[in-house]
Amino acid sequence: MLKTRLAHPLTRGLSIDDPRTTRLRRQIIRDKSFLHRIYGEWYALISAALPLEVGPVLEMGSGAGFLSDSIPGLITSEVFCCPDIRVVLDAHELPFGEGTLRGIVMTDVLHHVPQPRRFLAEAARCVRPGGVIVMIEPWVTPWSRLVYGRLHHEPFRPDALEWEFSSSGPLSGANGALPWIIFRRDRARFEQEFPQLQVQLICPMMPFRYLVSGGVSLRSLMPGWTFGLWRGLENMLQPWMDSMAMFAMIVVIRS
Repeated sequence: MLKTRLAHPLTRGLSIDDPRTTRLRRQIIRDKSFLHRIYGEWYALISAALPLEVGPVLEMGSGAGFLSDSIPGLITSEVFCCPDIRVVLDAHELPFGEGTLRGIVMTDVLHHVPQPRRFLAEAARCVRPGGVIVMIEPWVTPWSRLVYGRLHHEPFRPDALEWEFSSSGPLSGANGALPWIIFRRDRARFEQEFPQLQVQLICPMMPFRYLVSGGVSLRSLMPGWTFGLWRGLENMLQPWMDSMAMFAMIVVIRS
């Protein structure tokens, strides 16, 4: 009932797998000043994590975002045709040569990849030594378990035994806990299976701001002018992010 009442009117009733939803979400991000500032902050972090040398960077799941404003020449991609997308691709079979990419970047994408081992193998093949895979993804904490379990439309299964999951559609299939499972819970397994990929950084973040922004699915719960106040609160709570974070920035370097 609560989620229905709070649903954003632009996308209410549309399937997440409908390309129209992705186009409308781009408009939502642009129009909601609080949410737009969150994405701008994320994009600044992602851009700063890329190696300085020249080379192509692939963004996966670009459809609703504007990261190309921050990274010149960014190869934007999506699983279906969208405006301003340069490549339609499958994360399990990347159309790039060995060692050709300086980096792969993504925002809220990995947890939608049904066979993450295949993607990680492809990323290790396509990213050059010294290149990076940078992502901002949902994270598992006591607080996020409550929020994602009650207020979010996507599956969130920290207790999933396997990394893989069944997918009913290009975006509807998900396990929001997948990044935490791979890079925290099953870290030893990840390091054993992908020795050429080394976790350089895991930074839990943002327990409240995305939630009160309403994200791309819900109405905004706070006006844009409160953004700085919420950011200040989260900065004060930084020592407790392992218990409170809803997201994490993850940087993996190709050795």
